[in-house]
Amino acid sequence: MSLIRELQTTEPHDLHNFLRMDKEAFEMLLQYVDPLIQRNTTHMREAVSSRERLIATLRYLATGRSVEDLKFSCAISPQLLGKIIPETCWALFMTLKNEYLKFPSSTNDWLEIANGFKRSCDFEHCLGAMDGKHIAIKKPPNSGSFFYNYKGFFSTVLFAIVNANYEFIYVYTGINGRVSDGGVLQETDFYEKLENHTLNMPPPHHLEKSAVKLPYVFIGDDAFSLTENVMKPYSINGISHDEKVFNYRLCRARRVVENVFGILASRFRILLSTITLSNVEKVDKVVLACCVLHNFLRRKCSNYMNIRSVDRENSDHIIQDGDWREELRQLHGLQNRRTYYNDVAKNVRKAFTNYYNNEGGVSFQENMINGN
Repeated sequence: MSLIRELQTTEPHDLHNFLRMDKEAFEMLLQYVDPLIQRNTTHMREAVSSRERLIATLRYLATGRSVEDLKFSCAISPQLLGKIIPETCWALFMTLKNEYLKFPSSTNDWLEIANGFKRSCDFEHCLGAMDGKHIAIKKPPNSGSFFYNYKGFFSTVLFAIVNANYEFIYVYTGINGRVSDGGVLQETDFYEKLENHTLNMPPPHHLEKSAVKLPYVFIGDDAFSLTENVMKPYSINGISHDEKVFNYRLCRARRVVENVFGILASRFRILLSTITLSNVEKVDKVVLACCVLHNFLRRKCSNYMNIRSVDRENSDHIIQDGDWREELRQLHGLQNRRTYYNDVAKNVRKAFTNYYNNEGGVSFQENMINGN
């Protein structure tokens, strides 16, 4: 009997050890995807059940094992697994995304996110923290160096924006690994909407303790360009005291997206492997499934994350590393970019800098930038 069939009659804790989720979450997922993945048995072949398909897929995502390795525990051929896994991943994404990975559509949706960053990170007017990571893949046929990245391997890029509750609010996959030099953000439909002012973002508004009106912004690291609506840290070369304060406040809020990617990769270890599926479209389905499953499990599975899972501050505001940082392997980030910024972008960042060094300051920031 295959391990998959044993799991259908075993104890709940065995299912958790095998799939990294509890039985209740698994059964809920099965209800979602069953109509899309069930197949009929014919006189030629007994169909692989929906339950077996889901177990095999979740095992693949959780362990990072190849389909060749999984054939022993699943009793399913690598060829069939190569078909089942992308199909099931796509079913997971399509059935879960509207509830668990819903992109903000109204001003109130964005304001709710901004309030979350203000409460938990003391950063105002933040609509999301953004980042991108390279997902290693087998070189696609006839692709030349199109997917070859600056780290020296073939990859696609996952770009994401998260809220302060460690959830994805936007994901975009399939960007070729080379594009990081030219700007991942510009490849996304999110960027198009941002540039065309069709995101329904809140209009500029004064900060809590100031009469100065500032736009709402997204925050990122040095891989992104500074714009009116995208804030990034100052370069550390010749940095002033006030700029150090701004960098500390921004990086404190941006740490959320670092933790989301860290937890995602530690729970879905396929993202730390070289994905050897036959084409990039199948890889995209795997990556999207991991992202929507992260949000689903964040809400529905109590042991998916706990207080030790993420970076946290002690009573002196010193960072205690989250458990995910103990992983020997982590996802590769984007290459830093040197770009020129227009005066509008510079003035927005300067206004935030002035605010956080004056009326918007917090009591512990001086100790933090001075290393005390």
